[in-house]
Amino acid sequence: MLRLITRTHHRSLSQPSSSATAAKGQQRMFALHPPPRSQQLPTFHHQRSLPRLPVPSLRATLDRYLKSLEPILEQNEEKGKGKAGSELQKRAQWAKEFEDGLGKVLQERLIDLDHASPDNWLNDTLWLKKAYHEWRAPLLINSNWWLLFYDDPTIPEPLRRQGLADGELSDWQIRRAAWLTSRLIIFKEKIDSQPPSTSTLDTRSVTVMCKDWLYSVEVQDRDQHIVNVKELEKRLWEVVEDVRAREKSGEKAVAVGILTADERDLWAKNREHLLTISPVNRAIMSAIETSLLTLSLDAHTLPPRSPADPCYSSLVCPEIDAHVSNCASGGPTGLNRWYDKALTVIVESNGRAGMLGEHSPCDALIPSMIVDYAIAEHIDAAAFDSTPLIETVEVEEKQKWQRLNWALDETIVAEVEAAKGRATQLVADSDPSQLWFGEYGADWIKNVAKCPPDAYIQMAIQLAWYKDQGYMTATYETASTRLFKHGRTEVIRTLSGPSRAFVKAMSDPSSSAETRQNLLIAATAAHNAYTRDSSTGKGCDRHLQGLKWLMREGESSQLLQDELFAKSAEWKLSTSGLSAGTRFHGTGFGTVWPDGYGINYLAGPKLIKFGIESKVSCGATSTQAFKGKVVESLREMRALFKEDIVVPTAKL
Repeated sequence: MLRLITRTHHRSLSQPSSSATAAKGQQRMFALHPPPRSQQLPTFHHQRSLPRLPVPSLRATLDRYLKSLEPILEQNEEKGKGKAGSELQKRAQWAKEFEDGLGKVLQERLIDLDHASPDNWLNDTLWLKKAYHEWRAPLLINSNWWLLFYDDPTIPEPLRRQGLADGELSDWQIRRAAWLTSRLIIFKEKIDSQPPSTSTLDTRSVTVMCKDWLYSVEVQDRDQHIVNVKELEKRLWEVVEDVRAREKSGEKAVAVGILTADERDLWAKNREHLLTISPVNRAIMSAIETSLLTLSLDAHTLPPRSPADPCYSSLVCPEIDAHVSNCASGGPTGLNRWYDKALTVIVESNGRAGMLGEHSPCDALIPSMIVDYAIAEHIDAAAFDSTPLIETVEVEEKQKWQRLNWALDETIVAEVEAAKGRATQLVADSDPSQLWFGEYGADWIKNVAKCPPDAYIQMAIQLAWYKDQGYMTATYETASTRLFKHGRTEVIRTLSGPSRAFVKAMSDPSSSAETRQNLLIAATAAHNAYTRDSSTGKGCDRHLQGLKWLMREGESSQLLQDELFAKSAEWKLSTSGLSAGTRFHGTGFGTVWPDGYGINYLAGPKLIKFGIESKVSCGATSTQAFKGKVVESLREMRALFKEDIVVPTAKL
């Protein structure tokens, strides 16, 4: 039973080190295992020699785009909406006219822009503005990503499983917060110490949030030396004791951070108003925005769903989904967060931890590398006193932290209360959940099915969508373009002729297992080729969008104004694979379309973890139902292969 697999995995979450030691190949990732000294080079050694993101050939882009329309047009024909062949030919003619006319002009403008850009035409001038800053939906759920850390086995089992009463903070919570922060700053120091220096800000502090109060805590001295972790723990306890003293005196925090969860035009307006109230607020805003990260100390351990909850099902691991909810949104209220911050480390009262990130500075792959380094080593008791500091701290006269006390007026106080309501509604409409599929993983996919794991998982998602919705949809998968200097991402269009043929065969009772298997292999091969092309600057989406963004008033194109141009980028399936995720409970992000799914997955050797989000208000989608369809699809796909070798059972 999948439920049994899920729960058994959860009981062993806090002990990754024993199995990890035996599986060295699985753990040799990111910054943890540098190459032999003779092969070591500084991280940015090749930075200046990295190639520029190319401006693709216009003809190649148009051909790729037209090819991607084929499955959409074939589906339209099945619905009686024109003949696929003639509709494709019409758009091929529009593409030719575009290539010979306006497209040629736009291509030259793009080349001019590239020549004027220090690094590349996309990232330097267009990407942040068009992809992130012009989209004004709230960061909460819609744009921010979340990452769930494994439990630290150093923390006593009773605390990890039960937590404390609401409103309380624990000794081990503060210790893990100090440990994680220290590890992250150590990673930063390793990078900054290598030539060429990449640090642009003279900042030595982190922002700490506790019960919606904000503090600035120094983590490096004036010479940029890292504060030892024992001292950092002491400073965090001083902050906690200050919070307790404020509560005892009757003071109550105004949750200014919740304003960052609002629709972004409204947040910008309230931010500006804050700055006009007092110069103090400018100093606080600068302290937050230039701090190394935000650390949220939550005075709760979010409880798991009850079996009576309508969202509960056999595919839910309640403890993990509680972890998801707290990392994605701070639980049902959205409080004790600063959403407009690149990195926020979150630690609950039972020591459970994770990260929340604002998406525009970088893609989640980069923080995941840093976090993998930070959590790879469990809390080292030798670095602290024999027992955690608790209720023994006396605030020093020369404290290395300070309160960030806003100057507020009635307008901001009212806006905070209104923002709380809007955030609560936004969170209530979001249904994020994890699916841990432990029946097989990347090892079986590679060794038995002989398919690329990422492409195979993408085909499973395609099949699951068809089972769930009864039609095919445009699908976004992230391709990294980090081969290029300051490269970000490109689109892999998973919906293709081969993927549609595979899904249709799986839904056709007359189709043989051999036919289905051959179509699956063909679909994964085609997807893998598209992935390679997108990662090497040969995708079509960024190029076409770049051309469209450079159109001027009075210019038009049938090709770019065609309803199918928009429809082919209607990403009701927004997906991304990260890593094997052996030290993560999971990850996730919100759906782009209200009637779609946001799906992030970690393809481990024996276990595939899916983070899935959809909207409660949409009657056509259901996170729990879709999880069931993913399981069905993965099982049906495995059944296509005759297993000639014994696949070892996962150690659950």
